[in-house]
Amino acid sequence: MATPCINKFSRLTAVVFIFSISCFQGFVYSNSATNVDSVEDFFKSGHTNNWAVLVDTSRFWFNYRHVANVLSVYRSVKRLGIPDSQIILMVADDMACNPRNPRPATVFNNANQNINVYGDDVEVDYRGYEVTVENFIRVLTGRLPPSTPRSKRLLSDERSNILVYMTGHGGDGFLKFQDAEEVSSVELADAFEQMWQKQRYHELFFMIDTCQAESMFQKFYSPNLLAVASSRVGEDSLSHHVDPALGVYVIDRYTYYALEFLETVKPGSKKTMAQFFKVCPKHHCISTVSTRTDLFKRNVTDTLLTDFFGGVRNVELLTETVSLDKIDLPPNNDLTNSCSKDSCATNENTKFTFPDQIPKVLI
Repeated sequence: MATPCINKFSRLTAVVFIFSISCFQGFVYSNSATNVDSVEDFFKSGHTNNWAVLVDTSRFWFNYRHVANVLSVYRSVKRLGIPDSQIILMVADDMACNPRNPRPATVFNNANQNINVYGDDVEVDYRGYEVTVENFIRVLTGRLPPSTPRSKRLLSDERSNILVYMTGHGGDGFLKFQDAEEVSSVELADAFEQMWQKQRYHELFFMIDTCQAESMFQKFYSPNLLAVASSRVGEDSLSHHVDPALGVYVIDRYTYYALEFLETVKPGSKKTMAQFFKVCPKHHCISTVSTRTDLFKRNVTDTLLTDFFGGVRNVELLTETVSLDKIDLPPNNDLTNSCSKDSCATNENTKFTFPDQIPKVLI
């Protein structure tokens, strides 16, 4: 008679145990979903960090403008909040150190030479003959040798928004690297697909200034990609103006007008990608600016420009009072050199600001 009772008790225990496990799993899944929802609410755009890959593929002095292009975009994204640690800068020819440069250690993007875009804090990650198709693809896909330093790695994740800017000489379906090799539109599309499969980006904005630039994004097939090109297939992308002192063109038309628009953008700006796509109408660019939005799930009229050109700086304000430990007083309690928020005088003129990249008077 005892055996049936034991079996019933065992079966009852097993049922309770299984029910408990199911409830626990449901609780975990519910909490996970809640956490994801709260993250999405906090980061309205869905991303938590920003990266930029900026590439100049040209060599030789007469391609001075391509270096000025990429350094100007580099300066803009730094001003809007992306730190050097999250920027990969590739410059095929260092114009600042070129023997033909009459002003060594400088690169200008305007004829008046008002703004030195090379500056004192440029961190070039890939320089000279390091700028190859292989290294570029390896940076995007993360397939780098173990000895590669962190500064040369794109350490993005599934919550990263990435800006990829490229400038140089191109043709129908390819972009030249240093007049020695070329990357095709198919290779670029496959690299972006590898990035998506390896969860290396959340959204990616591809921006290219070269001849027949539209052909470079026609093969894209990965999700969450947004693209803009300075010219359509069959069109040349033209330069803007010459600096007589240097004897070369100093910036391209599309990048010039894009920078002119970026100068009006602040870190908290509400300007959108739809507005950015209209920065260079044909009567300014001569070439026809082309865009691709079919792979991008968000509406470009609701997508902030700073989602790609800025750095995420979301903060959460607390209503509770935080108690801090008292700091040690100065020797002999001498407080003569201390002051409060209200008693200390402030000088508003000491604030640091960035000068305009594109001066109002060019020539």
